[in-house]
Amino acid sequence: MKPTRIEACAHWVEKRFPLSKLWNDHMAQYYAPKNFNFWYFFGSLALLVLVNQFITGILLTMNYKPDAKLAFDSVEYIMRDVDWGWLVRYMHSTGASAFFIVVYLHMFRGLMYGSFKQPRELIWTFGMLIFVCLMAEAFMGYLLPWGQMSYWGAQVIISLFSAIPVIGDDLSLWIRGDYVISDATLNRFFAFHVIAVPLVLIMLVFLHIVALHEVGSNNPDGIEIKQSKDPWGHPVDGIPFHPYYSVKDIVGVAVFMLFFATIIFYMPEMGGYFLEHANFIPADPLKTPEHIAPVWYFTPFYAILRAVPDKFAGVIAMGGSIVVLFLLPWLDRSPVKSIRYRGGMFKKALVLFVISFLALGYLGTQPATYGAVIAARIFTAIYFGFFLLMPLYTQWEKTKPVPKSVTMQPSLEERLPAIKATFEEMLTKKEVETADGRVVTQIRPNSAGIIAVLTRFAKNLKASLE
Repeated sequence: MKPTRIEACAHWVEKRFPLSKLWNDHMAQYYAPKNFNFWYFFGSLALLVLVNQFITGILLTMNYKPDAKLAFDSVEYIMRDVDWGWLVRYMHSTGASAFFIVVYLHMFRGLMYGSFKQPRELIWTFGMLIFVCLMAEAFMGYLLPWGQMSYWGAQVIISLFSAIPVIGDDLSLWIRGDYVISDATLNRFFAFHVIAVPLVLIMLVFLHIVALHEVGSNNPDGIEIKQSKDPWGHPVDGIPFHPYYSVKDIVGVAVFMLFFATIIFYMPEMGGYFLEHANFIPADPLKTPEHIAPVWYFTPFYAILRAVPDKFAGVIAMGGSIVVLFLLPWLDRSPVKSIRYRGGMFKKALVLFVISFLALGYLGTQPATYGAVIAARIFTAIYFGFFLLMPLYTQWEKTKPVPKSVTMQPSLEERLPAIKATFEEMLTKKEVETADGRVVTQIRPNSAGIIAVLTRFAKNLKASLE
């Protein structure tokens, strides 16, 4: 049978570009572990938000003016006069915060399940380079609205580079492009934000995905599925990424979009955390805001900076808090990957690390009072202790035996009856007759049931940490 014109065109392209091979290698014939849970949604969600940022960023540049005299007004013009400009701007600003939420959860999943351990050290390194680029991209984009907090936040952060011996002053001058934050700084940051850093991001994301598909995805059990294959050469504990996980990811995307749309339409400023109130005021070099603080996703590292009394030492500590993440694959000496089979020492250390990170994030948004600085120093010590003591406690702890094959955890549908029974245990139902003769059911909290549920939860939590 003679091929159609479309088929002939497809064959012509296939001979010159291996499109079907790329599809098979990275989707249809890429085998992923069959025990992925909801923590594995965040990788694909990060890619989704990245695409959102690119598209909305391009649309914003069509009306934005990278000029110190026009930048703030151009943003107001986008918000007020451009058709759907307010939606594009809020999708971009909310997308920046959503990006860091997704990336932080993605990194936390890597910590829990040991996705940084051999043979995935290079995947983790590429991921951390993406994280650093995201921080640079967000910082440079933060200056572009040219509001009060944008201006003074950039002033504070750039001044930190001057603390570096010998090259500090020249480096700060090069970053600003002038002796003060000015139009030259705005143009420079616009060029980096729109062209330079996105190109690096695209390259790193490509390398991250290629490295991941070369060694294979990790899983909640930390088992290498490529070591056990069927007669056809397929992993016994794996399933094709498409259609199984590509369809499953659509569910995660739908849930994410529900929350994302809710924030965009009802709370785009998120109480001043996503868009600070001071940033709706034009930049004024002669008027300093009462309290200068970076956006929430930078505040843990900002709190570490303020916890150290010396400026240069604070910069070293802040930089070290990021550099130490790169060293994680070589700090962890545990023979197992997943938190399911680690000992209680790692689990407790991870809980303390999460608490310290959240606490530092909160302290970074608060004024630098004496109590806040002391608390920041304590949590900074816990933050660094998690990493620097890791070679010791990961060797000392007693681990559980790892199964030879992946284990399947109960699905949400299988958990629903137990969840429903737990809620029923915490409530009491009583039928009462109203004045008009109707019988209604009163639902009230059951104190004994609540205490029993909390007791069981505490015991299970204690058992999981042992």
